[in-house]
Amino acid sequence: MLKRLLHVVAQYLKTKYGRRFRTRKELERWQEQKVEKHVTWVLAHSPFYQEWLKDYSIKDWRQFPIINKQIMMDQFLQFNTVGVTKEEAFSLAFQSEETRDFSGKTQGISVGLSSGTSGNRGLFLVRDEESWQWVGAMLAKVLPNSIFGKCRIALFLRANNNLYTSLTSNRIHFQFFDLLTPLKEHVSKIQEYQPTILVAPPSVLRMLAKMQMEQKVNLHLQKVISVAEVLDPLDEQLISKGFGQIVHQIYQCTEGFLATTCSHGTLHLNEDLVVIQKKYLDRQKRKFSPIITDFCRTSQPIIRYGLDDILTERAEPCPCGSVYTAIEQIEGRCDDLFYFPHRTEQQNVTIYPDFIRRAVISADSRIEEYRVLQLADDELVIQLKVSDSNKLEVQQLIEESMKALCDQLECILPKIRWSEYEWQTGAKKLRRVERMYG
Repeated sequence: MLKRLLHVVAQYLKTKYGRRFRTRKELERWQEQKVEKHVTWVLAHSPFYQEWLKDYSIKDWRQFPIINKQIMMDQFLQFNTVGVTKEEAFSLAFQSEETRDFSGKTQGISVGLSSGTSGNRGLFLVRDEESWQWVGAMLAKVLPNSIFGKCRIALFLRANNNLYTSLTSNRIHFQFFDLLTPLKEHVSKIQEYQPTILVAPPSVLRMLAKMQMEQKVNLHLQKVISVAEVLDPLDEQLISKGFGQIVHQIYQCTEGFLATTCSHGTLHLNEDLVVIQKKYLDRQKRKFSPIITDFCRTSQPIIRYGLDDILTERAEPCPCGSVYTAIEQIEGRCDDLFYFPHRTEQQNVTIYPDFIRRAVISADSRIEEYRVLQLADDELVIQLKVSDSNKLEVQQLIEESMKALCDQLECILPKIRWSEYEWQTGAKKLRRVERMYG
């Protein structure tokens, strides 16, 4: 226990106080040294990377071929450095999912299973030392006060991590709330627990914020943090109103701890933990997909790993003054790009998820919940929940807003079918804009 706490506190202090970069160039020089040292170690321990990078110099790491989840899973045993097979890892991961006991290990290694938003579930392996370092860095970036102060953290997650409960002390306490359990069964428990920090997907934060406004719960929170799902502006507005504060975010995935918000609520890439190169989808609109190199992770090395998430860079510097890249928003996945027929040319026009979101939520203030699903190039389904009975009027306003978007982009609006809003909390993430084909 003492060793674990020392690791966490050491990483906390290093992350919060030990890395001060005055300029972007100073950060990049430091990153270069960290990555080259890390790649040298990986090449000595990972059979996959030894073969994958045999024709490259370490100095050329920024030009290494990009890997992805399929490559990592196909070469799982050769890829990792701890000798865990894919069969061993899947067996433990599925057992943990079924029993809801996530404390098991294989060969002393913790195993996790990604939620599989894109339909392809991935495995991740973590040594204890890596877990301790991750928690220390996380606490340094998200705690509103010092690690030596008192706080109670409520975690609404799909899967628990025994590391949280093992770190519980008389100062910092973690409480896991299983997303597979209906939220109504958690209400009395969270009311009794009275967390100071609430961490949950925005779909859950929204429901708790409504309960707070309706006085069904009375929580006194220092910080509200959105995780796991895209934070839609419609949800952000309601959550902020319900709890009376800025909604913060953590951007994290199987492949790394990628970004957190500063005191201004601006999302910044965690460039003291990872290098994120930008694969631009539209440079003019500042939209890119990240290519990750995590220079802190050794059991399952992540070097030039391409995600298909869509991020939008912030146009103006953040007032906090950080040299870390500021992100305006996380839009979702490339899988959820919509494609509408061009008006005059034999091609489709790419429609970013953010365009759809803003067209819908700007149409009328009575919109409470929505989902937009593209079933084919010429067919959309819009699920809708409004605050009064005049739904037809709201539907017409949304259609007019969507047509205005298509006029701007010179494309044809697909046929829209309307249906009741349907979604329940649980294992599946809420995706308000989702392409259902191709």
